[in-house]
Parts: sequence; structure tokens; C-alpha cells
Amino acid sequence: MTQTPPDRTPVPPPTGPLGLAEVEALARAAHEGQTDKSGRPYAEHLRAVAEGVRARGGTDEQIAAAWLHDAVEDAALSEEWLRAAALTPRTKAIVLALTKRPDEPPEAYARRILDTPGARLVKEADLAHNTAPERLAVLDGATRRRLIRKYATMRALLGLPDD
Repeated sequence: MTQTPPDRTPVPPPTGPLGLAEVEALARAAHEGQTDKSGRPYAEHLRAVAEGVRARGGTDEQIAAAWLHDAVEDAALSEEWLRAAALTPRTKAIVLALTKRPDEPPEAYARRILDTPGARLVKEADLAHNTAPERLAVLDGATRRRLIRKYATMRALLGLPDD
């Protein structure tokens, strides 16, 4: 929508990709009401992954992808929405690479991540937050052991060092 300021000169809508603050707000709204496995608001996980990407030297495109990395997989946003969104092609590619498909073998998922420039760093930050001791400590023993094995397998497939 075009806004008209007091001097009546039309102001065109933004033409470039969404900024990080806009992507964050979008991701928070998309995941509103969702919680993680420990019962915490899901946006806390997204924030931690975005901060992890930033701390690892990630680009703004990777940070944007971190905010959105689970949006399509969790059906918070559709793949159609993502394809039409005002995001860079690289950000969209990273989000799609990180979107695990139903019944997809871990090896295929890891290969797609490795084949997508920038995706491995975002997944590394995601895995680091998923395996944070304080997050794992609140889970029941069986779930904790299952997730530790699952995340260790993915780290190995991606060639990441053990935490």
C-alpha cells in the first residue's frame, strides 16, 4: 500500500528484502503460542539460533534464515509464502534446505544442508542450542537420550565437531 505524507507525495512500498527486525517480528508472530520440547516459548529457540549464527560470523541472510529455519517445517508459514516473501534467494534457499521432509533419511537431509551455501552454519547454531545442557536437563531421560543420539548423528553427518 502506498502512503501519502502531508505534502501529498506518494511514498512507494519497500522494494528490497525485509530487514532483520522485520524478519524477527514475522517469525515471532508465525510461532506465537508454540512451545519447544521443554515448554518454553518457541521464539526463545529462534532467538538463540539467530544469536548463535551471529556469534559464528554469519551474514544477515543467514541470521534471517535462523529466525525462519523451522517456520515451514512446523507449518507456521507455508512454502508458498516463503517463495513469495521479500527475502533474498539465499535466505529462502537456506530455510528450504533446513526444512526436514516427512520420512526423510538423515543422510539426505544432511546432504541438502551441505549442498546449500550458508545452511551448515545455521544448522550448527540450531544443533548447539538444541543440545544446550540446560535445555536437555528438563526433558525426561528417554527423550533426552533419543535427542542426544539424533543430534550427534546429524553433527557427524555434517562434519561438525562434538560439543
